[in-house]
Amino acid sequence: MTDSVWFGETHLTLEDIWDVARRERAPRLSESAEFRERIERSAEFVNRTIRNGGVIYGVTTGYGDSCETEIPPVLIEELPIHLTRYHRCGMGRLLSSQETRAVMAVRLSSLVQGWSGVSPALVQLLADMLRFDILPLIPAEGSVGASGDLTPLSYVAAGLAGEGRVRYRNEEVEAGEALNSAGLKSIVLRPKEALAVMNGTAAMTGLAVFAIKRAEGLSRLACRLSAMATLAMLGNPEHFDARLAAAKPHPGQMRATARIREDLAGYAATNARGRLQDRYSLRCAPHVIGVLEDMLPVFRTLVETEINSANDNPLFDPEDGRTLHGGHFYGGHIAFAMDGLKTLVANVADLLDRQLALMVDTRYSNGLPQNLSGSTGTRSSLNHGLKAVQIAASAWTAEALKLTMPASVFSRSTECHNQDKVSMGTIAARDALRVLELGEQVAAANLIAVVQALRLRKRKSQLGDAAIGPRISGFLAILDDTIPFIDDDIPLDETLHRLMAFIHSNSFVPEGE
Repeated sequence: MTDSVWFGETHLTLEDIWDVARRERAPRLSESAEFRERIERSAEFVNRTIRNGGVIYGVTTGYGDSCETEIPPVLIEELPIHLTRYHRCGMGRLLSSQETRAVMAVRLSSLVQGWSGVSPALVQLLADMLRFDILPLIPAEGSVGASGDLTPLSYVAAGLAGEGRVRYRNEEVEAGEALNSAGLKSIVLRPKEALAVMNGTAAMTGLAVFAIKRAEGLSRLACRLSAMATLAMLGNPEHFDARLAAAKPHPGQMRATARIREDLAGYAATNARGRLQDRYSLRCAPHVIGVLEDMLPVFRTLVETEINSANDNPLFDPEDGRTLHGGHFYGGHIAFAMDGLKTLVANVADLLDRQLALMVDTRYSNGLPQNLSGSTGTRSSLNHGLKAVQIAASAWTAEALKLTMPASVFSRSTECHNQDKVSMGTIAARDALRVLELGEQVAAANLIAVVQALRLRKRKSQLGDAAIGPRISGFLAILDDTIPFIDDDIPLDETLHRLMAFIHSNSFVPEGE
């Protein structure tokens, strides 16, 4: 890591969190005196309120529905660690290292706003855990998305206190052991500090960062695949004419059209035209992808606003001497963004699946062999090409479409009806990531198909280098060693896995494009 992301100085972008999560940039706390003073004022306000006998939810009272339960002064110091312990009941898969870093970075961004009443020592330790890559083991399941991500974030709070297990140097060890090994010391969570770490939207927002970045990549790839499918089917490039696109000027749709048109520039220059009107999965590709393109900036704005917000409860205004009790932990914006994103991604997956179905079917493929098999002669009856790949892609698409039911409408009243309306934002974010995974698998299958189809066209001299053009030719060259030519049937699972890694690398758009 050669560069830094500075927390507490500027508005953080989605890319800032993305880079920290992938360890491409190191997290650093602002070194300004004003930043430290802002954090200290908030923490001291909590201390002063306690000394003066004031009432603060979750500090001098119990949690949730127990907000009317008074905590005896002698037990106030003990209350925070109890919050971390009884909330550690998560289940399901553990978040990946990258996802965990994103969650921690988002929480750090919220705490450095200076509204949460935490000490400089806590924010410093959280930044240090990120810097030394000490990552709490966070189960993915157990959050309803309001009062924030209590259960997932309880594992972060526990790690700060030296409790629970963490991932450190590729091993799972006790948090205290990892901290000591890195030359760090756990902290005793002060009043409000456990609640400040846990009572927020960091888990859903951290996952949302990954969802948006992956969706951006899938959108670009879908444009390229649609161009390649048009080539493979000897389709009509006029569908992507700039004048036609301008007649319906949705910016994202126009952007998708332009990408496809640029990829087909060589083909269009040959005055090629197959059918007068191609089937919708080719002709309407910009209109499907374009909705995702148009909504991604909206979703990005919602996520970036959440990243740069103070979203726990209560918040403190030391200047006015006020404790502000509210509901900023509610993850409604993230829930909506992720519910919307997964629907649009599933539509793109369906588009790519339909393109694949056309290419393998001789009734619609405009002269391509059945199932895109490259087998000839007496062995052709033996081989089935991409028949099973098309079936698998259909299964992945169906699952993606099934998961588009919005999670945010499934609010459940919990915790003695204190949390009687909740966002389900974390479930929505997890759903979005699963739909993205399925969509990427469909894209990988489509990649095998379009590459095979273009190779078949070239072998039959139905497409030359000039028609394919430099952009697609360069792309094919990148994939040449990854995707085998399929004549005799072979297992394609390893190829699909390699293509998934390729998709996640975001390297499918050559430099200069």
